Amino acid sequence: MAFELFTRVALQQDFPNYQLHRGDVATIVDHHPVAEDEDGYSLEVFNAIGETIAVSVVSESQIEPLMSNEVLHIRV
Repeated sequence: MAFELFTRVALQQDFPNYQLHRGDVATIVDHHPVAEDEDGYSLEVFNAIGETIAVSVVSESQIEPLMSNEVLHIRV
């Protein structure tokens, strides 16, 4: 498993069905190991005041770790 549970990650691509954009921050809430393919993760995305706005399952290549030189921002 490349990512630990409850790690915050950034989306690598847009997810229009959830109104999420590349760079949005999500929290890993579950790991879905796959024997001969790419592992998956359940993500929870929160708004600025901590309410859940989306829960989604993605593959490992669709997320990336947050970096110390990145700045979070908000959008409507």
